[in-house]
Amino acid sequence: MRILVLAATMPELAWATDHEVLAVGIGPVEAGIATAARLANDPPDAILHVGIAGARRASGLQIGDVVIGMESHYSDLSAATPTLVTTCHPDPDLLARIATLLPEARQLPIATTAMVGGSRDCEVEAMEGFAVLRAAAEAGVPCVELRAISNMIEETDRANWDFPAGLRAVADAGRVVVSGL
Repeated sequence: MRILVLAATMPELAWATDHEVLAVGIGPVEAGIATAARLANDPPDAILHVGIAGARRASGLQIGDVVIGMESHYSDLSAATPTLVTTCHPDPDLLARIATLLPEARQLPIATTAMVGGSRDCEVEAMEGFAVLRAAAEAGVPCVELRAISNMIEETDRANWDFPAGLRAVADAGRVVVSGL
């Protein structure tokens, strides 16, 4: 299986030296554009979208915990239009395989928002997941979002975020997944 390992930034992909990787940029717009452009030519068999994320304190998640996205909510769109797509789901077969490989990981909805604390409907939020899942779905490429917690959403001082712990956890989980697939 030819897996594309995708993340917002190269530090989130540093562990994936033996795999095709793509850094799509930070935020939903950059992620959607870069993912769609990459999938237009020679799409992979599957996408593992990895990265760090924030969690709400009330979620019980801790720094370094791994979350598998069971769905993605786009929190930045609030127009009440019946045709507006604001939720995407990962490929169910790929999700089941990854969940088996990472039995300790929680399966939760993950919000996508361009603003820290901008989500309203999820315990976990990141900035690219919905855009990547949506582009993958439109291209017919199976995709799953895998995140490691690096901060609490309510903590506004980024000096208190633990990027190294989040990056270590996503690297460890990512290695397990790509070797198991």
